[in-house]
Amino acid sequence: MKNLKDILYKVSIQQVFGNTNMEIHQLVFDSRKVGNKDIFVAQKGVTVNGHLYIDKAISLGAIAVICEDLPLDKKEGVTYVQVEDANIALAIMAANFYENPSTKFPVVGVTGTNGKTTIASLLYQLFYKAGYKVGLLSTVKILVDKTEYKATHTTPDSISINKFLDLMLEAGVEYCFMEVSSHGIHQKRTAGLTFAGGIFTNLSHDHLDYHDTFAEYRNVKKSFFDALPKTAFALTNIDDKNGNFMLQNTKASKKTYALKTIADYKARILEKQLSGTLISFDGIEVWTKLIGVFNIYNLTAIIATAELLGLEKLEILTIVSQLESVSGRFQYIVSEDGITAIIDYAHTPDALKKVLETVNDIRTGNETVITVVGCGGDRDATKRPKMAHIASQLSNQAIFTSDNPRSENPQAILEEMEVGVSSENYRKTLSILDRRQAIKTAYKLSKSGDIILIAGKGHENYQEIDGVRSHFDDLEEIKHCFNQLKKK
Repeated sequence: MKNLKDILYKVSIQQVFGNTNMEIHQLVFDSRKVGNKDIFVAQKGVTVNGHLYIDKAISLGAIAVICEDLPLDKKEGVTYVQVEDANIALAIMAANFYENPSTKFPVVGVTGTNGKTTIASLLYQLFYKAGYKVGLLSTVKILVDKTEYKATHTTPDSISINKFLDLMLEAGVEYCFMEVSSHGIHQKRTAGLTFAGGIFTNLSHDHLDYHDTFAEYRNVKKSFFDALPKTAFALTNIDDKNGNFMLQNTKASKKTYALKTIADYKARILEKQLSGTLISFDGIEVWTKLIGVFNIYNLTAIIATAELLGLEKLEILTIVSQLESVSGRFQYIVSEDGITAIIDYAHTPDALKKVLETVNDIRTGNETVITVVGCGGDRDATKRPKMAHIASQLSNQAIFTSDNPRSENPQAILEEMEVGVSSENYRKTLSILDRRQAIKTAYKLSKSGDIILIAGKGHENYQEIDGVRSHFDDLEEIKHCFNQLKKK
C-alpha cells in the first residue's frame, strides 16, 4: 500500500476535494481494471476520454480520482484531484508509486524515425556480453535481465515503464536501454523518468497520421532532449539535417556521431558484403555482421553510447564483432537453390529506400531484386505512393500487397500505392492482395542468385484485418517457399 500524498509529490495540482492522506492500492488509468482502494487517472486520450468513466471507476472501488475536469456530481468519501495535464500527472505518479526506479541505475532512451529497435537491442546485447545484467524496453520485446515479456507498444504506458524498471532493479539490472517513440513523448509517457542519456538516430517522413505536420513531429522528438538533465548525455547523428536541431536547448552533455561529418565519434566503411561489413573506428578495423550504411550509423551510435557509459573502447570493439542482427531487421536466409530472402521492418519511405540501396550496393552481378511491400491501414496515407515509387524505382520487380490493413479496405490501400508508380516503372509492378500469395509469387519469379526483399512487417508475427489479428510471419512464409516449393 502507498500513501496518496506521497504519490502526488511534484504533481502540478489545481484543486483538491477530499483527503489525500490515505493509503491506496494501485494506480490505474483503465476503468475496466479498477479495484478496491485504487486511484483512477482520467486521461483525455486520442480516441477515448477517461472522464466519461469516472463513475464506473468509483463503482468498482476507486477511492481517488485524478482528472483535468472535475465532475459536477462528486461522490462522498472519494478524493478528487484536479490537474492541468493528466498524462503528465500519471507519469509523475507512476514514478513516485515505484519509488523512482529510473534514478537508481542508468536508463538510456533512443529516439528517431528509424534505428531505435536495432540500437536499443544491440546495446542490450553488447552490455550483456560485457558481463552486465541489462534491461530492454523495445518494439520487439521487453527483457528484464534474461526474462522476456511481450511488448505491445514501442514505448509502453507510464505505469508499465516504471513497473518494468522496478522489476529490473529487483533483478539486479545495471543498465536499461529503451525505445522512445514520438507518440510516447507526445503523450508524456516518459515525463516522470530520469534519463542518463538520449540518442537521436534520424528523422524522416512518418506518423503524419498522428502529428499534424513534419515540424510538429520533429519538435516532439526535440522535446525529449530538451528535458534531459545536466547529468545526462545527448548523442546525435550529426549527418542528419535535424541532428544539430535536437541539441539546441538541451542541458545535457552534447555529443555527436557520423560517417561523413566531423564528429566526436566517427566510423568509416571499408568493405561491404552480404555476410557483413568491415569498418574502421578510430583507426581500429572491426568486422561486423551488420549490413548496410544505415546499420553502420546504428553501430556507431552503439559504440559511442557504450564509451559514454564507461566501457573500454577495445572491449567494445571486440564485442561489436560478435553482435547478431535484430529479428526482422535486415534478417536474411539463403535457399538451397541460391535465392536470398531479406526480411526487414522498413515501413517508411526513408527506411525502404535505405534498405533497397543497401541491397543494390551489395549485389555482385546481374541478380534480380524483387521487393514485396505493403502499407498499413489507419496510418499515414501520404507515404503510400512514395513507398510504391521507391520500391518500383529501386527494384527489378515490385509486388504490392497487404501489410496490416486494420479497418481500411486493403484494395483501396493498394490503389493509393499504385498512384506513386511512374509510367516507366509500371511494367515492373504487380499488385497481389493476399500477402502469402505475394511472397509465393516473388519466389516463383526468382532464380538462383536473385534477392527477394520482404518489407514492412519485420519481426511481427500477425496480420491485422478488420480488427482481427491472425498469425502471419514473413520469415515463416518464405521459409515455407524455400522448403516446400523447391524449384524443379
